Amino acid sequence: MLFEKIKSPGLAHISYLIGDKNEALVIDPRRDIDIYLEKAVEKGYKITKVLETHRNEDYIIGSNELNVKTGAEIWHADQKLDYQYGNPVQDGQEFKVGSLKIKALHTPGHTPGSMSYVLYGYEGDPWMVFTGDALFAGDVGRIDFLGEENLEKTGSWLYDSIFNKILPLGDEVILCPAHGAGSVCASAIAEREWTTLGIERKLNPKLQVENKEEFIELVGEMLEYPPYFENMEESNLVEKELLANYKQPAPLSAAEFAEAAEDDNTYIIDVRTEVSYAAAHVPGSISIPLQNLPSFVGWFIPVGAKILLVTEGDYPKEAVKHLYRTGYDNILGYLSGGIINWHMAGKKSESVNTVTVDKLCTLLDNDPEDWFILDIRSDDELQEEGEIKDAAHIHLTQLPQHYDELPEDKPLYIFCGSGLRSMTAASLLKTNGFINQRVVLGGLTAWNSTTCPII
Repeated sequence: MLFEKIKSPGLAHISYLIGDKNEALVIDPRRDIDIYLEKAVEKGYKITKVLETHRNEDYIIGSNELNVKTGAEIWHADQKLDYQYGNPVQDGQEFKVGSLKIKALHTPGHTPGSMSYVLYGYEGDPWMVFTGDALFAGDVGRIDFLGEENLEKTGSWLYDSIFNKILPLGDEVILCPAHGAGSVCASAIAEREWTTLGIERKLNPKLQVENKEEFIELVGEMLEYPPYFENMEESNLVEKELLANYKQPAPLSAAEFAEAAEDDNTYIIDVRTEVSYAAAHVPGSISIPLQNLPSFVGWFIPVGAKILLVTEGDYPKEAVKHLYRTGYDNILGYLSGGIINWHMAGKKSESVNTVTVDKLCTLLDNDPEDWFILDIRSDDELQEEGEIKDAAHIHLTQLPQHYDELPEDKPLYIFCGSGLRSMTAASLLKTNGFINQRVVLGGLTAWNSTTCPII
């Protein structure tokens, strides 16, 4: 038997490669499919089927890529949607992979047509259940995509899916969800690498309820909705352009880069570390360090925009992957040689003021009328980790909607968990006319290494 769990960092996306007797299928593949092809070939398997658990909102599905490369059949859920490819899965439909059986289980809630897939062992007992975004380690899928007026209905669907269909499969069944901790498809996915339905029955906070009404009240909330989700929903119904057909982002000289940046629909994304960006960066660029790119590009860069990349100088392989996975296809190129070549060409650069936590700590003894602390951590982080005295709170993803609440006549100290997100905030503020901001290096991690107070 073949079983591979494929994780995509940043989006916290998980897909699966399952096979038996040289035949394999993939569940919820990502857009760049080389890893599935390589692992299948390495083990001597041929991919013959692709199963989708639901129409995804946070990444481009790779089903068509696999179909073109392998001829694999595509089976998608949410059969009432207007798919332009593949075949609709029916509740109870069975798929054979060698001697293994996989059965579709309609588990609506996250979306109306969501499907889970139950993998049965050689003796006919359920081994694993692939739940998509219905049930996670420590959480359940968000149910707000149909709007606040439908939360009771979607919550009722999800309760029935989990308590009447998934959990009755048995406590020993291994849970294989489509996301891990950090995904925006739920509010608090746990860090557990592996889990079972029995573990979730005991430890998952969302399952510790007495009845359906209590469950609906617990999960019925409207979560943040990144702007790029709407494009994902549309793109995952059609045959998306194959990655092989895209022109690779070109290395650009400083002059070529500067000329391309003059287009009003062009955005410069700097994926270097926050410290490198602070020291020197291309004017007008937005800092999104590489590890944060999948999580935040969809909040600040319009889908369809032309993109220029600033890296340490090498071809931005990982950055390009992250952008393609989230539907950002119009990548013009990258600054060849990085910021050093920009300087060598005599181009103007800018920097960001930074301070250490001890400097910020001393400010707390002074009159708050003389400074402004902006804490851009999430509400959950504030609740779990504590707050800084006299700090204003605006989550990074909501910052563009609150520029008018920030002072322009006093120093603005930006604070987050480690400093990465603070640099993103500082770059956004710079491109919108703010000039007096300072990033607190190390953020809360550094703060906790001192005696500075947390309230």
